[in-house]
Amino acid sequence: MSIVARIKPFLAIGCALAAYIGPVSAWAAPTAVTSSPDGALLPVQVDAAKGKVLFTLPAADADGVSGRYLFTQSIKTGLGSAAIRIDRGMQGETRMLAFRRMGGKVAAVFENPRYRATGDAGVAKGARASFPFSTVAMLEIVGAPGAGGPLTVDLTPLLMTDAMDLAGAIGESAKGYKLSDKLSALDPASVKVFPRNVELETVQTFTADSAGTELDILAPDGRALSVTVHSSLVALPEPGFMPRKFDIRSGSHATQAYDFGTPLGTPMLVEYANRFRLEKTDPAAARSPVKKPIVFYIDSAAPDPIRTALADGVRWWADAFDAAGFIDAFKVEILPPGVDPQDVRYNVVNWTDRQNRSWSYGGGVIDPRTGEIIKGVVVLGALRVRQDITVFEGLVGTAQNNTGGPNDPVRAALARISQLGAHEVGHAIGFVHNFKASLQDRASVMDYPGPKVGIVDGRLDLGDAYASGIGKWDKFTVDWLYGQPAPGVDGDAEAAAKAVAIRKAGLIYGTDIDGRAADLAVPGVNMWTEGADTPADLAHTMDVRRIALANFGPGTLLAGEPLSNLRRKFVPVWLFHRYSIDAIGKLVGGVRYEYAVAGDGRDTPTPVLASEQLEAMDAMIGTLSPRELTVPLALSMTLSSGTSGRTDVEAAPEVLRGAGSAVFDPLVAAQVAAQVTLDSLLAPSRLTRLQIQHGYDDAQPGVGTLLGKLAPVIALHDGAVSRRIAQTTLLAIASAHRDPDTPADVAALLDGFLKSTARGFGKASGASEDALWQVSMAGLLGVQKRLDAEISKLSRPRPPIPAGMPIGGDTGWFDNILSD
Repeated sequence: MSIVARIKPFLAIGCALAAYIGPVSAWAAPTAVTSSPDGALLPVQVDAAKGKVLFTLPAADADGVSGRYLFTQSIKTGLGSAAIRIDRGMQGETRMLAFRRMGGKVAAVFENPRYRATGDAGVAKGARASFPFSTVAMLEIVGAPGAGGPLTVDLTPLLMTDAMDLAGAIGESAKGYKLSDKLSALDPASVKVFPRNVELETVQTFTADSAGTELDILAPDGRALSVTVHSSLVALPEPGFMPRKFDIRSGSHATQAYDFGTPLGTPMLVEYANRFRLEKTDPAAARSPVKKPIVFYIDSAAPDPIRTALADGVRWWADAFDAAGFIDAFKVEILPPGVDPQDVRYNVVNWTDRQNRSWSYGGGVIDPRTGEIIKGVVVLGALRVRQDITVFEGLVGTAQNNTGGPNDPVRAALARISQLGAHEVGHAIGFVHNFKASLQDRASVMDYPGPKVGIVDGRLDLGDAYASGIGKWDKFTVDWLYGQPAPGVDGDAEAAAKAVAIRKAGLIYGTDIDGRAADLAVPGVNMWTEGADTPADLAHTMDVRRIALANFGPGTLLAGEPLSNLRRKFVPVWLFHRYSIDAIGKLVGGVRYEYAVAGDGRDTPTPVLASEQLEAMDAMIGTLSPRELTVPLALSMTLSSGTSGRTDVEAAPEVLRGAGSAVFDPLVAAQVAAQVTLDSLLAPSRLTRLQIQHGYDDAQPGVGTLLGKLAPVIALHDGAVSRRIAQTTLLAIASAHRDPDTPADVAALLDGFLKSTARGFGKASGASEDALWQVSMAGLLGVQKRLDAEISKLSRPRPPIPAGMPIGGDTGWFDNILSD
């Protein structure tokens, strides 16, 4: 199970809690009953000498529960790792915490609101008893003034549990790490008590006999990893919040529950769209101020001009709320000095440093019963903006750096960081990705925008790289999710009508389930692309790539920068077309559909036209041409510039494997770029869809059609680059043949193609390199063990395709659709 499956950066909630009261003092006699500040959520005592915190719980209710609260943890100091998501500012899952006395102890229990039943008390009790709860700590009772009255307990054992499963997160990259009780403790000075929340911190240390390689670099001693974990105990939100029924057409995310008390013939799955509590002062008015605005604070850890760019971008959401009739409902401020960003009362955009570039994400604290967002949390990776500068310098050079001109890489990167801030806050206020927005003139900040690179008089132009401002889709989603119905109007019915109206207005929506992976089927649901996602767009991208490569050289570096850094800036230019490849691939074996509900009149799914699929195949296979994949000799030599000193671990994942020391390997470059295209074309799911559609309609292309178009790529083997492309293609076909996800009938077609190719190669004779290669390939394809050995290498670096998206590869992060 991935870290995201365990640590869901769930949304935030905007219940504005009361004013700051200040830290609880450390009493000299902690066993004496000492009152917390007036109006505190609970009486709290801190024993600084023993490192304990004592809470006085209310008397038990009729169910034997001495108080229910929301409980959540977050990370105050992180690991700085891109692969292990234990980031400064990261928010853990929100739990329903209840306290129950069990003899001489009090059990701290996480209840299970996911399973419930409406109805009488017996029905509700039966549902609760049918599913497990989690007892996470047994607390010592240190004071009980009277039978059935309040109880004073030592809460420290609860705070010291690994509730976020950080050991599991570390274990996905380095085995053997466990929480060390001896090296972990409560920080007494951290305890703060407020009217509706209590904030506390612990140092948790995870130890192992030997450190993982990355962790030994990141930590002073990789065998002992210490992080500060922040815990929040929060009063349950006050009554009055109106849940919004989730709608698959809405672009929101939701809290799920199963209600076993729903009438027969109706779904048990109940889904509430996640949103802040936002109420007009005048519910009957079309436009009205609000009782409590949503305020997001920008982390002061973000340096200027980044901090200002972030605030500018996040502030775009104010326009969407204003358009929905909420006056001054959304505000942005810089986090004031002395304010704890983990305090549950503040919605915060955290700026987080890591060793390598990595994902940003938005989430927060959410009431698992209703979907109400309590605290919004965003974590932005600091190296993303620097990586964008690297990409833009590779495209247009460094001559305009910090000039503010149209081709200033810094200006373009700041435009991107404004968009990213708006994007992640969009997650934190309730919205998911809309990867179709780029097809609709940049209709949403919830897309993954690729830079729009123009070509003017044969030169690249970044003047319009990123849009500025909120989009039409974003205004719809805010109105759908937050729009307050007039008194007496059913809010869910009104929201459903809005979902119908927005489609009639022409706005379309597609999200992660159809857009994240390269082998998916729905055209237009793509990441990091601009335009219509057609072969014409791929052609433009290839033109941009050719111009950038023709001008690539020392001009992409700063004065005095090592020439060896060219290898890092080369990769995003060489693979600039990788996202267009993924986008065009979805036309092949593609199916167009929308998120629809019964009776809403939306179109039924339809296959992509045969002519479009064939055009897409041709465009993709065109990227396998030796003309596109040959690195000129002069550039290859420039890229072979030497370096000295220790390896830069931040840059190392960004470069192609060389031919020994600093020598650049142009054949590896050709192989990697070819693999990008082949991974998309020969994905088992895509081959399966080709087989299905051809079975229904032989006018539609099938697996044989695709193989026929790949045959000329394999037949071209008159030079080193063309042979490397041909060999990479054959091994990709062989790998698809062996893939367990490839159906047997499809695998048979692939096997037949490989055998036929082997027979043709086996007829070659002579001592030329071309003939020797053909004979060798015939032998490889004909000997099962040899072929299996070559295919097995594909599961290891082959060479590896350097990361495109922030951390590349399949990391499990995308179990959570709020990343990014």
